[in-house]
Amino acid sequence: MPQILDAVTVRAWCARSLEALGRAREEIDAINVYPVADGDTGTNLYLTAESAAQAVEAVFAGHEPRLPEDAEAVRAMAHGALIGARGNSGTILAQLLRGMAQVLAEEPPAGHRQEARRLARALRRAAESAYEAVAHPVEGTVLTVATAAADAAGGAAEAGGTADAATVVRAAHRGALAALEATPGQLPALERAGVVDAGGRGLVAVLGALVEAVTGERPASVAVGPARPLVPVAADAGCGEPEPVGGPAYEVIYLLEAADAAVERLRARLDALGDCLVVVGGDGLWNVHVHVDDAGAAVEAGVEAGRPHRIRITHFGAGDAHAVRPGPERPAAEPVPRAVVAVVPGEGLADLYAGAGAVPVLARPGEPPASGELAQVIRRAGAREVVVLPNDAGLRHTAAAAAEQVRADGVRVALIPTRSAVQGIAALAVHEPGRRFDEDVVAMTSAAGATRYGELAVAERQSWTMAGICQAGDLLGLIDGDVAVIEAAPGPGTGTDPLARTAVAVLDRMLAAGGELVTLVLGEDAPEGVAERLERHVRESHLAVDTVVYRGGRHSALLLIGVE
Repeated sequence: MPQILDAVTVRAWCARSLEALGRAREEIDAINVYPVADGDTGTNLYLTAESAAQAVEAVFAGHEPRLPEDAEAVRAMAHGALIGARGNSGTILAQLLRGMAQVLAEEPPAGHRQEARRLARALRRAAESAYEAVAHPVEGTVLTVATAAADAAGGAAEAGGTADAATVVRAAHRGALAALEATPGQLPALERAGVVDAGGRGLVAVLGALVEAVTGERPASVAVGPARPLVPVAADAGCGEPEPVGGPAYEVIYLLEAADAAVERLRARLDALGDCLVVVGGDGLWNVHVHVDDAGAAVEAGVEAGRPHRIRITHFGAGDAHAVRPGPERPAAEPVPRAVVAVVPGEGLADLYAGAGAVPVLARPGEPPASGELAQVIRRAGAREVVVLPNDAGLRHTAAAAAEQVRADGVRVALIPTRSAVQGIAALAVHEPGRRFDEDVVAMTSAAGATRYGELAVAERQSWTMAGICQAGDLLGLIDGDVAVIEAAPGPGTGTDPLARTAVAVLDRMLAAGGELVTLVLGEDAPEGVAERLERHVRESHLAVDTVVYRGGRHSALLLIGVE
C-alpha cells in the first residue's frame, strides 16, 4: 500500500530533515552570499527544523501510548517552526511548513490517487503562502525553488492514473533540485560567487528528507559550488533588488501576539523602516523578520501592534548572531572564571536565578529553547567554565547538544541533569565559584539529585495515568514526573480548596520518606492564601521541616514543590 503523510510519517520527516540539515549545515553556511553574506543560513535552517521536530515529539509524548491525530502532528510541526524560526530563510521555511499544514490538517489522508493530489495541493499552498509573506519577492531564491517543487508535484499528481505519494514527493524533489541549479543564472550575486542559493539548498535538503520519510530512499547529495563565497554581497532574498555592501545594520526578529489588522499596519511601517521584511504566521501569533538601521524603532513598532517577545537583534558586523538585546546595548562584560546557565519556566524564577548569580533562559509554555539558542547564551556568559541546568527532563538532550557546540570553542561545560526548577534551586544553593570546577559540579549534582520534585498541573485531556483515569480540567499532582494524585475539576467558587487538597496530598507523600526543607514555587494563577495554608500544614504535620516560598510569575507552573 502506498505511503501517506500521516502523523508517523510527519514525525519521520521532521527527524530526517534535522539530520539532513545537520549534515549540510556547514556547506550551506559556506555558500551564504545572499541575502546577506553572514554565513548562517544553514545554521538558521537547522535551528528552525529543530524547533519543529521538538514540537512534534512533544505531541507524541503527550499522547503516549496512543498516536496523535494526523492533523495535530502537522500543526505542531508548523507551530514549532514558527516559534523557532531563525533568519530570513528559516522564517520562510516556517511559512512553507505552515502552508503545507493548512492543507494537510484540513484534508485527511486518503487513497493513493487522492493522497498524491493532497500532497501536491499542500506544496502549492506552501509556495503561495511563502510569496505572500515576503514584502518584495525576488526570483532565484528559496521562493523560486519552492514554486518549482510545487509545479513538479502538481504535474506528477495529474499525470496518468497511477500517481501516489511517493511519485509526487520524488517529482517535487527533482523539480526543486533543477530550480536550485538554475539560481546562479537568476541572481548576479550567486553567479559572481559561483554558488547556488543557500536557502534553496536547504529546502532541497528538507524535500529530500520528505522523500526518505515517504519512500525509505535517500536522494543523492547536491553540489553547491565553491567552499567559500568569492564576493560578499549585502542584499536579501525576498527583499527587492540586490544592494551594495553597506545596507541595513541590524537583523531584527521577534514573535508577536497581535490581531490580523494590527499586523497589516505593522507590515507597512516596517517596510518603510528597512527591507528584507518577512512576516509569517496567523491566528494571533506571528514571526516578524526585518533588516533595519534603527533596531529600536522596529521593536517599538511591534510593541504598538501587540506583544513582542523572543526579541533577537543581530548586528551584521558584530559576528554575534542571534544576540538577544532587550534594552540599550551595554559594554561587554569582563570574562568570568565560571558561570551557571539555567532554563527557567517563569519570569519570577528568572529574577530569582539571576539574583543568585545565574544566567537565566526563559522557557515559555510551548516554546522550549533550541540547542543553538542555549549555545549562544552559554557563549555570551563569557566564562571559561559553565554549568548548565536544563531544569526539564525533555530539555536534557537539547542542553547536551548545546554543550557539545560550545565545547568545540574551548569552553569547559558541565551538564547537571536537573528535571525541575526546584532541583536547579537546590543545585544553585550549593554553588561555589571559588572551588575547583569538578568539586563544584559534584556538589551541585548531589544537591539536585537529593531533591524530590513535585508539580500541580491541570489535565488538558482525558488520559490514563499512574493514578487512574483523569478528565480534562482535573487537577493533577505529579511526583518525580509521574501522576500520583488526581483531584476532580474544581467548580465555580471553590477557591483554594481543590488546589490545596491536592498539594497537601502530594506533600505528605513526598515527606513520607523524610525531608528537611520544602520549597514551594507558586505560579501566577495560584489562588491567594494557598501558600499560607501549605506552610501551616507542613509546620503542624511535619516537625522540624522548614518551608520557603517563591513566586514563579508569568509562564510558570501552577505550583512546583521541592523536598530536600
